[in-house]
Amino acid sequence: MASLFRPAGTLLNQYAEVHRDRRNIATHLVGVPMIVFGVAVLLVWPLFVVAGFVVTLAGLVFAAAGLWYLTRGELALGMATTASMALLVAAAHAVSGGGVASQVSWGLGMFLVGWVIQFIGHYYEGRKPAFADDVVGLLVSPMFVVLELLALLGLFKRLIDNIEQHAGPTHLRNLAHPALR
Repeated sequence: MASLFRPAGTLLNQYAEVHRDRRNIATHLVGVPMIVFGVAVLLVWPLFVVAGFVVTLAGLVFAAAGLWYLTRGELALGMATTASMALLVAAAHAVSGGGVASQVSWGLGMFLVGWVIQFIGHYYEGRKPAFADDVVGLLVSPMFVVLELLALLGLFKRLIDNIEQHAGPTHLRNLAHPALR
């Protein structure tokens, strides 16, 4: 496994190599937030209280992920990704109060449906998911999704141009032909 601490540009270039089909990217825009939300719901278990604030496993895990995003060398993208993750974790806390059965149903349901959507996208891509070769791809995927969404607003043009120089432009793969390797 390659280093966990590679720069954002390197991580995004590697991730983009197996995410060029626009249908795959579109499924990731839905599936990745569902997976993150599902994991957060499953991790909303109180650990301890600090100054009247309940600290959960979800909060600790996603705080560590946020720190990782903020230290990959693209501070604005790291901040946007961390803020997006914080919103998903806050939503997870909001739905987790209905008891264990409800929490597990929400968490597993969102997680599993999110992965089904992801695998549909990779069918269109014709390639296996990035995490199959590098587990760090599981952390990169939310950053990639945030980048793609903000790029629609004309932001992060330099990063998008760099990705396209490295991995090529997005396209619609002809499903009658095997994917290029």
